[in-house]
Amino acid sequence: MLHGDKVAETRLSDFLMPAPVQDARDLNIESAYEYGSCVGFWHLMRVFAERQVLPTIYAVGMVLERNPHAAETMARLGCDIVDHGWRRLDYHGVEEATERGHIRLSVETIWRLTGARPIGWHIGTPSANTRRLVVEEGGFLYDSDAYNDELPYWTYDYGRPHTLDDNDTRLARGLGWGQAGDFFVSLRDNFDALYREGEQTPKMMMVALHCRLAGKQARAAAFARFVDHILRHDGVWICRRN
Repeated sequence: MLHGDKVAETRLSDFLMPAPVQDARDLNIESAYEYGSCVGFWHLMRVFAERQVLPTIYAVGMVLERNPHAAETMARLGCDIVDHGWRRLDYHGVEEATERGHIRLSVETIWRLTGARPIGWHIGTPSANTRRLVVEEGGFLYDSDAYNDELPYWTYDYGRPHTLDDNDTRLARGLGWGQAGDFFVSLRDNFDALYREGEQTPKMMMVALHCRLAGKQARAAAFARFVDHILRHDGVWICRRN
C-alpha cells in the first residue's frame, strides 16, 4: 500500500489467506514479509556460508534497492543473481509499455547495486508478453517462467524450468508441509530419488526458498540438514543457476 498497490499482498505468508483488505494497510502481512528481509535472509545466508555453498538469489529490483546491506552482501560473496522483476506484480493485464519499463528498471537497479548484470530472469506471474519482452531487452541467457521439465532446455527463445515441488511456498499453501520436518523429509526423498535416477541420466533438483518462510529458525535448520545430506553424496554438483 505504501508503494502504490491497491491492496496488501496476501499470498504466500504464514498467515491464513483472508480476502485482501481494500484501501487499507495490512500490518500483519507487512511485518511478516519484513521478517524475511530483516532476519530470515541472514539465517539462510549463514547456512550457505558455513557450508561454503553460494546460492542463486532471485532479486526484486525495488526490494534490493530498499535493502542495500543485503545487496552488498550478495555482491561481496559472489552470489548468482537472477532478475525477479522490478516489483511484485501480477503482469496479466499490465500494459506492455509498463512491463517493458519495469524489466529495464530492474536490470539497471540490480546491475548498479551488485556490480553485475543479471543474465537470468524469473517473474513468477508473467503476462502473454513477458518472454518476448525479456528477449527484446537482450542480455539474458535464460528465463525460468516454466514448470514443465526437470532439466534446462532450449526453445526458439530460451527456457530453464523453475519448481513448485521443492519450493518452501508449500509451507504457506497447505500442500503437505506443516512442520519443518516435513520440509526436510520431502527435499531429502526427492533428492534420493533423483540421485538414483542420475545413475542412468543426468538430473537436476532446484530448491526454492523465501526468506520469510524458510528463513524461520526451525525451517532454516531443516534446510541445513538437507544441504548436509547432499554434501555426503559423491558426484553431486551444487551449481550456480547461470
